[in-house]
Amino acid sequence: MTVATFLIALLGAMALGAPIAFSLLICAVAMMVQMNMFDAGILAQNLMEGANNYPLMAVPFFMLTGELMNAGGLSQRIVEVADALVGHVRGGLGYVGVIACVIVGSISGSAVADTAAVAALLIPMMRNAKYNVPTSAGLIAAAGCIAPVIPPGIPLVILGVTTGLSITKLFLAGIFPGLMMAVVLAATWWIVARKEFKGSRKQRFDLKRLLKALRDGVWALVLPFVIIGGMKAGVFTPTEAASVAVYYSFIAGAFIYRELDLRKVPYLALAALKTSSCIMFLVACAMVSAWLITVADIPSQVVAMLDPFMGSPILLMFVIMLIVIVVGTALDITPTILILGPILVPVVKQAGIDPIYFGVLFIMNNAIGLLTPPVGTVLNVVAGVSKEKLDNVVKGVWPFLLAETLLMFLLVLFPALVLVPMKWLS
Repeated sequence: MTVATFLIALLGAMALGAPIAFSLLICAVAMMVQMNMFDAGILAQNLMEGANNYPLMAVPFFMLTGELMNAGGLSQRIVEVADALVGHVRGGLGYVGVIACVIVGSISGSAVADTAAVAALLIPMMRNAKYNVPTSAGLIAAAGCIAPVIPPGIPLVILGVTTGLSITKLFLAGIFPGLMMAVVLAATWWIVARKEFKGSRKQRFDLKRLLKALRDGVWALVLPFVIIGGMKAGVFTPTEAASVAVYYSFIAGAFIYRELDLRKVPYLALAALKTSSCIMFLVACAMVSAWLITVADIPSQVVAMLDPFMGSPILLMFVIMLIVIVVGTALDITPTILILGPILVPVVKQAGIDPIYFGVLFIMNNAIGLLTPPVGTVLNVVAGVSKEKLDNVVKGVWPFLLAETLLMFLLVLFPALVLVPMKWLS
């Protein structure tokens, strides 16, 4: 009965048009009433405790890092390095996009912000080079979805906060799957480009140009190693790493590259604050529901529902991934994590599945959901930046969406592809 109350209240509130955050609160109130334990004081206390969370402070810092990178010229220099490295090959700008998304994503961890930055820089270049723009936009959108998986992916932080998993372990476990996503996208682009590529940049590899790009971009390229290396060495926590990234990107943009206008910094901080406040309020509301999910012992009820699959971890993972794919078509990444994370993590623990491994695949699945209509947040962003119709971008993204989905199920079928590198890095 509690599971039914949870689903009916949540889905009913969303169907009536209530924002996700308020839908979660309504769901919490309905569960409290159903369990005959309604107390406004408990509701308020859990709401405050949900926002008063030290690891969650990493979110606004990484958001601000992304804003400073784009305004300070760091993102542009990362693209220039990638262009000098592989821009001369057939369909080279596609590979540039994948490399740039990996590097930019490993600094700020926001799929939407990173994709918008890379798309704004590359898609005009692709259009001028006579690339198929919808296909190019689809590639950039798919590559932008690597950001949530590799450190310091903001969704990894949110999952860690709401489920109690180690954020540092999630970060380290996400490195190899994120790089595999990049390799798979590059391979898919190679196949697609052979059929659809119509233009030529008419340039050759220039070692001097590459060395110059590396020299100019070294300050931007070092930042991912500072973040990941510092956490791996235990020098700072993920939240401290986020603050280091802010200071680093500010100094590099303002005093090394001298492209960051100091008068714009308050506006950049305000933009990061607006996005972060939405995420943090969502998390706070979700923590109320998460507490009630624990009190009502909903995970045990879900375990009973999934009991036919509990004996086979791989089969259980397949079933869960299919459920998340369906949910991801209707919900954005953050609400999906907040709603399903507290329910599914105890389930996989009871089935003997490594929760960190599950967490990375869960985030990968949610990242792929950013490409699936009708929500498809990243698709909408790329369509807006490229000035292409959303329908055209949807057609262009299908080969890359399929490739990432197949990779995800390959990692479900062969857990060692994630578990072994995770042990190397831990």
